[in-house]
Amino acid sequence: MDSPMCLVKNSDGELCLEPEAIDYLMGLKQKVVVVAVVGLYRTGKSYLMNKLAQRKRGFALGDTIQSKTKGIWMWCVPHPEKTDHTLVLLDTEGLGDVEKGDSKNDAWIFSLAILLSSTLVYNSRGTIDNDAVEKLQYVNELTEMIKVKSTTDNEEEGEGTQFKQFFPNFVWTVRDFTLKLKIDGREITPDQYLENSLRLKKGTGKKINDYNLPRECIRNFFPSRKCFVFPSPTTPDNMHRLDSMDEAELSESFREVADTFCRFIFQESPMKTVLGGHTLTGKMLGHLVTTYVETIAKGNVPCLENAVLAMAKIENQAAVDEGLAVYKKGMEDVKALFPVDINQLSENHLRSEAKATQAFMKRSFKDENGEFLKSLVEAISNHSADLFKQNKDASEKKCKALLENLSAQMDQGMKEGTYATPGGYELYCNHHDNIVAQYRAVPNKGVRAEEVLEQFLKGKSAESNSILQADKKLTENEKKIQAEKKKTAELEQEKAASKEQQAEMERKIENMGRGQEKYLKEMKKQMEKERKQQQQEFNRTLDRRMQEQKDLLEKGHKEKADLMRQEIEEIKKKNQLERDANTQNQKALLNDYKRQAEEHKKQMFVFYSHRCFYLSLLVIYESLNVLKVYLAFMAS
Repeated sequence: MDSPMCLVKNSDGELCLEPEAIDYLMGLKQKVVVVAVVGLYRTGKSYLMNKLAQRKRGFALGDTIQSKTKGIWMWCVPHPEKTDHTLVLLDTEGLGDVEKGDSKNDAWIFSLAILLSSTLVYNSRGTIDNDAVEKLQYVNELTEMIKVKSTTDNEEEGEGTQFKQFFPNFVWTVRDFTLKLKIDGREITPDQYLENSLRLKKGTGKKINDYNLPRECIRNFFPSRKCFVFPSPTTPDNMHRLDSMDEAELSESFREVADTFCRFIFQESPMKTVLGGHTLTGKMLGHLVTTYVETIAKGNVPCLENAVLAMAKIENQAAVDEGLAVYKKGMEDVKALFPVDINQLSENHLRSEAKATQAFMKRSFKDENGEFLKSLVEAISNHSADLFKQNKDASEKKCKALLENLSAQMDQGMKEGTYATPGGYELYCNHHDNIVAQYRAVPNKGVRAEEVLEQFLKGKSAESNSILQADKKLTENEKKIQAEKKKTAELEQEKAASKEQQAEMERKIENMGRGQEKYLKEMKKQMEKERKQQQQEFNRTLDRRMQEQKDLLEKGHKEKADLMRQEIEEIKKKNQLERDANTQNQKALLNDYKRQAEEHKKQMFVFYSHRCFYLSLLVIYESLNVLKVYLAFMAS
């Protein structure tokens, strides 16, 4: 992307999407690191984003008291340090713009920045004093502007317990900082300066509660915090031409902090993730921002869980489509060779099926009941059934054409009366047997070779019988023996055709079994991957919470520390219950899939086994009839 584009337009207090920006995100398949900057208008947010983009110009820099950025603007650039990743920079409309006069609109801009980013940069000017903290008033309203789950306990959400698991890293950048970083004569770091500014006051009462509330919210919602203090980049007279000044013209101390800030963002900002620890691509981010903005436009509160489920549904369907496309592409080469034998077709099917499953698993997430995997299995099954039918049709066409060509001379003989003479039946049988021998000698006839031959022999049965009955060289008993032999030969061929079908079916059943093993293996792998992601996410939250408790104890807030300890225990219990429930659901899903697959295989196998057994009995019966007629002939 050469320059920034508007992602979310703010028109007369109404937020709406810019289709061009959404289209760009939808075409972005790389994983994304999303950095959003928020803050009061005219505090130099856009300069920081241009610095992160490693460009001199891009996001608009204003030199008047008017806010330049409206809505949310996006700039997608290659990540400077993460290969095959995209750094998505979001520059937001300045908060507190007097021309706008709508604090609710500011709150939505702030909420969207939190929902979309993996690192949130809050930009302010001067110092982090009580006034600066209170201007970050929107954190107090987050529980009203954002829901984590569609149904949950309001009090629990109000405490921020769930929020901290999903909120971005927080970086406070203080511009035009002129103070000495010292407390009680001791030098401190910018991070210590931030933490000291967020310290809670002991005691009770409205004044203390009002003082502590925004600080508690920041501490609760943003466990990972970082601070950078920037001196003024140049003299006040030069600020209006900041975007046109060379780097060398800026103060050295400002450049050093700016470089340190950029290095931190590049190295420490994580990939954007959602509930469950799933990392997002640009396309998935596009779905996410679409869901959030459309929800806000309808007057509803954005819900993380609902947004992720909506995105998962879209992405999982796309994963099904991609998996099916991979399967189809994998079958193109063998399709060009039709007809092929069942083994060659099956091996290609299994190989393509495995690649399709891997492609699906790589892209899908939160397919909790296996609905979309089942959809892929069904789609592949339908397409493979069509391919197997096409292969059978190609085999049938080839075999019929071959038999038609081989039997042309015999058909001509029938027209000319070649076999309508004494001894004609023997000549007919010789030609007939020769056709069958030549037919069998031709390779690569495909999966219907025996079945088509069976149909051919049955088609010639009436013709053969008329020649037999008209042959005056044969006695009546000899004709009976020949007729029974003919029946036996036809049944033998029918049995051969049935065995051919059974071999095909057995191979299909084997394919099904091997395919199911691979599906189950991939399902287990995916479930384990998601379980680990969720556990890692939980562990990070727990570590941060325990650190918060430790800090409270060190600062003498024993009551709050005790409350947090109880909260930590509740979080642990809840996490264990969720893990147990997920494990049971996954086991039930796997067992149900196995059961259905085994029932289907069993039904197919029983049907074809019974058919083959029945035909074997018929062949034995007809063979006994031939023997009976022959013995009667010998006895006479």
